[in-house]
Amino acid sequence: EVQLVESGGGLVQPGGSLRLSCAISGYSGSRYCLAWFRQAPGKEREGVAAIVTGGGGGSPVYDDSVKGRFTISQDNGRKETVYLHMHSLKPEDTATYYCAVRFAGCGFDWYKQNRYNYWGQGTQVTVSS
Repeated sequence: EVQLVESGGGLVQPGGSLRLSCAISGYSGSRYCLAWFRQAPGKEREGVAAIVTGGGGGSPVYDDSVKGRFTISQDNGRKETVYLHMHSLKPEDTATYYCAVRFAGCGFDWYKQNRYNYWGQGTQVTVSS
């Protein structure tokens, strides 16, 4: 059974940084699309960033709201782990962050929730002074 586990959330001041991790297990392949989503209270879940693991899948993609501040990457040593590096955090980044996977390329519709087969339980990120 495929499982995803997020970690790394917490409380950070505006302008600070956090690194979220998503560990995938139960899948023997090396190539898939892994995305980070977030959901703030009272708001729709939105796509933040996505990456095709295993190389050859093109550049990562980002929502405009996080471009230049967030970076998604795969751990070179532990291929089953994907990170979301978050810098220059703002109060509006406060949300529960989820990772999700689909066993295909990311494609132009990477930000659509219904394109993903498996989800993690989420990790809370709070940006506040």
